[in-house]
Amino acid sequence: MKYNFYSSIGRVLGGFLLLILVAGCSSDEPEAYVERPVEQLYNQALADLNSEDYFAAAQGFDEVERQHPYSVWSTKAQIMSAFAYYQSNEYDQAILAAERFIELHPGNKDVAYAYYLVAISYYEQITGVERDQKVTRQALDALQNLVRRFPNTEYARDARLKIDLTRDHLAGKEMAIGRYYLGQKYMIGAINRFRTVVEQYQTTTHAPEALHRLTEAYLTLGITEEAQTAAAVLGYNFPGSEWYQDSYALLDENYLKPEANEDSWIVKAWKSVF
Repeated sequence: MKYNFYSSIGRVLGGFLLLILVAGCSSDEPEAYVERPVEQLYNQALADLNSEDYFAAAQGFDEVERQHPYSVWSTKAQIMSAFAYYQSNEYDQAILAAERFIELHPGNKDVAYAYYLVAISYYEQITGVERDQKVTRQALDALQNLVRRFPNTEYARDARLKIDLTRDHLAGKEMAIGRYYLGQKYMIGAINRFRTVVEQYQTTTHAPEALHRLTEAYLTLGITEEAQTAAAVLGYNFPGSEWYQDSYALLDENYLKPEANEDSWIVKAWKSVF
């Protein structure tokens, strides 16, 4: 779902809407390059935006800057261009436009929104866990950057929710690879993937399964102390989880019980967060 830009458009546009209403506009201008008054260009771009012709709107806002780069309208047109590209799903162009706005106007009142446009443009390109997750990591970096810079904004509040979802997605990728390695009996590779989840993504929904899979993998390798530790940590933190029941059953089949070894990396990793 696209971010509801219009809920705060009064703040983003400022007094420009009032200027637009009295400036008048013409929609009869030819498509070929014709130098026009800045009010006409901006009005036409805004009209395209309101009619949801977002790509035309983005090009119109770009034209404002191209023809009138030193006007007060130019700065506003830059952020509006980024928004219009985002709305038209032209994410790469939206990112470029927003980053350019940030570079040129770091102290502008709309700069937090520009950072948000960068983050949300990456976020909406996240694909399934079976695909490469480069864009997911880019989304996470951009969302975290937004929260660090503007922690008390509405954009940061939304970003925090998306950070949790993005981290969960990255953990899901690690789990998918780990399960594949486990199925192929490549236990060391599987353990490394599940370890990544436990160490880096233990607050995600995948943590209980990762601990269970560690129990399974270590038990297969005959490393019983680590298997018992993984099950113990799982039982302590997620006692009602089906994954704990499965881990307990696996140990019980081998006449073992969950028992934490305080020197295990699993215990140390979990304590690093709690």
